[in-house]
Amino acid sequence: MKVRQKLRQAIDSLYAGGQATAEAYTPLVLKCVRVNDVGQAKRLQSHMDLHCFTPNDTFLHNRLLHMYARLGKISDARNLFDKMPQRDIISWNTILSAYAKSGSVENLRALFYKMPFRDSVSYNTVIAGLAGSGFSSQALEVFLRMNREGFEPTEYTHVSLLNACSRLLDLRKGKQIHGRICVGVLGRNVFVWNALTDMYAKCGEIDKARWLFDRTDNKNVVSWNSLIAGYLKNGQPKKCIDLFQEMQLGGFKPDDVTVSNVLGAYFQSGLVDEAIEVFNLIKNKDKVSWTTMIVGYVQNGKEEDALNLFAKMLAEGVKPDSFTISSVISSCAKLAYLCNGQVVHGKAILLGVDNDLLVSSALVDMYCKCGITKEAWIVFDMMPSRNVVSWNAMIRGYAQNGQDLEALVLYEKLLQQKLKPDSITFVAVLSACNHAGLIEEGRIYFDSISKRYALVPTLDHYACMINLLGRSGCMTEAIDLVNNMPHEPNSLIWSTLLSVCAIKGDIENGEMAAKHLFELEPLNAGPYIMLSNMYATCGRWEDVASVRSLMKSKNVKKFAAYSWIEIDNEVHKFVAEDATHPQTEIIYEELGRLIKKLQEAGFMPDTKLVLHNVEEEEKFASICYHSEKLALAYGLIKNPHATTPIRIMKNIRVCGDCHMFMKLVSKVIGRPIILRDSNRFHHFVGGSCSCKDYWEQNRLVVLLHYIWKIATANIENKNKNDASKCS
Repeated sequence: MKVRQKLRQAIDSLYAGGQATAEAYTPLVLKCVRVNDVGQAKRLQSHMDLHCFTPNDTFLHNRLLHMYARLGKISDARNLFDKMPQRDIISWNTILSAYAKSGSVENLRALFYKMPFRDSVSYNTVIAGLAGSGFSSQALEVFLRMNREGFEPTEYTHVSLLNACSRLLDLRKGKQIHGRICVGVLGRNVFVWNALTDMYAKCGEIDKARWLFDRTDNKNVVSWNSLIAGYLKNGQPKKCIDLFQEMQLGGFKPDDVTVSNVLGAYFQSGLVDEAIEVFNLIKNKDKVSWTTMIVGYVQNGKEEDALNLFAKMLAEGVKPDSFTISSVISSCAKLAYLCNGQVVHGKAILLGVDNDLLVSSALVDMYCKCGITKEAWIVFDMMPSRNVVSWNAMIRGYAQNGQDLEALVLYEKLLQQKLKPDSITFVAVLSACNHAGLIEEGRIYFDSISKRYALVPTLDHYACMINLLGRSGCMTEAIDLVNNMPHEPNSLIWSTLLSVCAIKGDIENGEMAAKHLFELEPLNAGPYIMLSNMYATCGRWEDVASVRSLMKSKNVKKFAAYSWIEIDNEVHKFVAEDATHPQTEIIYEELGRLIKKLQEAGFMPDTKLVLHNVEEEEKFASICYHSEKLALAYGLIKNPHATTPIRIMKNIRVCGDCHMFMKLVSKVIGRPIILRDSNRFHHFVGGSCSCKDYWEQNRLVVLLHYIWKIATANIENKNKNDASKCS
């Protein structure tokens, strides 16, 4: 403090004395530089300008210029540079360096081409600045000019150029630069070898990267990080972990970059507990390590853990970036946690990242997956820029929520924007055609994938077409598509065909599809259960027993079906005939009241959908207390007089009885119900569903639809009678 005070007093004295010489200015300038006092330096500069001081050389001005540039005072540096009566190469390079470090690429290039003379430092500075700011191609162009003008590249030149090749994934140019290094004098420089290792790893030649790493002298942490990151990028997480352990045995201390990559490797390998151990060992966790953990949780299906960790991250005072926020929003989308998603949306606005392309696209997806396409559209409509991912999120969201025509209209708007659809776009478009029963349009869109956009139809696209054809009654064409497709049919294709066969009651083709699934996924309970249910529907109980015996012999475990509902930021989960909830008794009373009210209107739970050879009374109890019905009852208990929709999520497909039950309840209580199952959203409003009873092509559900019509008519009559009594 005393030094700065004395400096200010000395400059005050300078102002009091009038004009000064270079000998008077020099110690004061050097003292300003030594203590980084920009304010007093600018006072000195003003004094020079005031008295029209013209130095004999560039020393004083260059010292001030260098200080401004070093401290990030770009405008002050440029202001001084423009006023300098004479400039040398140091002056020009100082400003170049300032622009390069600040990422001011346009100013960097403009100044470089205005230079009356250049040296190797000028070229190295511009090449490093362009490569570091992502302008890799331009960096390589400047290098070619450097060669033409006869300047010898240094180790810094080669490192910048190799980084540019890494960004461009340009292996050919990278090898050319490697060749120049080999014939030069920098062959064993550790910084150059690290850059070479990184370039080969990022360009996919991981074995060459390992060869270089093993022969690198004086390895440092960057050397290890380059190869560790390379193994992770090339899908070899085990080798990444092995190298990390080798690094520790070699006495090297991992840094934040090392830890981030190793966490990613553990998560890629499904070793979540090991990742947690490494994360807990980090003393000063930064944004990168927190984000890596959150993303890893999401990738491993641990979305709730991701949300909890995000809360801890905020509590620790670590500021998330757009990538963190988008990952957390994706967790909310997968869980359909609307309240959490809205809170994170608010946090994104406070952080100023809500307009980030990644965040906005994630928000569109989240609101769609929570069944609120209106909110999704508001976010989508306000986006300052959109890419195909953004459009896909909105188109897919409309398709999943039963707004099939809106999805197809939006697809046409995408084409009007001159954007090229990708494979995900067509999955959404074909799904919309599927749900709307638009078979001819579906064929046209499917054909356009290869004929108009030169894309190769994926198994997802074929699955959509098999579903569309099968449900539309073109089962023979669907089977032909399976047999003649260029890909080997996988479990998605056969499970799609099995699902269609179950709806159509096609036992023969269903058995064929199930047989393939038993071979591809012998421990997946789904195909066994679906085939068993098909047999049960036809009363073939011996075949049912045979399938269940096969499951038992292969030790196939049936996964638990459950539903959940979010009330006051708390999630409540239910299974069928659940008795674990603290308010179980009240829930069953409320559900019983609802069932009784519907029975008075003519509805009876359809026990034919209970595909077990048990007594009728047991069937009745089984179908009445499905998990989504219990969740609905609890929602009504907690918010009996609200008008907002009741939101329920289920991890498998909703059954026919529950689907009709929800339609009727939405009419009786006069309140929307939104149910998201494993397949799509069902918006129940006034006795109708947004899916337009899409899947109600099963022979049993035809009967349910008939019962629903009778019950709806009875409800309307009852409401009219009640109204007349009141009047």
